[in-house]
Amino acid sequence: MNEIHGCSSIGRVAVSKTVGWEFESLHPCEEKVNGKRIKQMSKVTSYIKESYIELVEKVSWPTWSELQDSVVVVMIASLIIALIIFLMDFGIQSVMNLFYKMVG
Repeated sequence: MNEIHGCSSIGRVAVSKTVGWEFESLHPCEEKVNGKRIKQMSKVTSYIKESYIELVEKVSWPTWSELQDSVVVVMIASLIIALIIFLMDFGIQSVMNLFYKMVG
């Protein structure tokens, strides 16, 4: 597959080394597939269609019960992490209050 690096209305000039060797100049806004030229927009449309098909047919989505189990796990983990942060904050605050009473 040819890579397209830009879009130009000028095109490419035939070089003397390529004349007579059935070299076809590249058109930056078009690409040949199976002998037919396709435009960049059709490539974007094709990408969107393929992405949709992949999401609908090839992705395994969780069931409702799996989703509920995951929510419970995330909630418990969030509470544990929040508790750990609270205890660390409370401990540092206590140490700082003790330090300020001793110094000031």
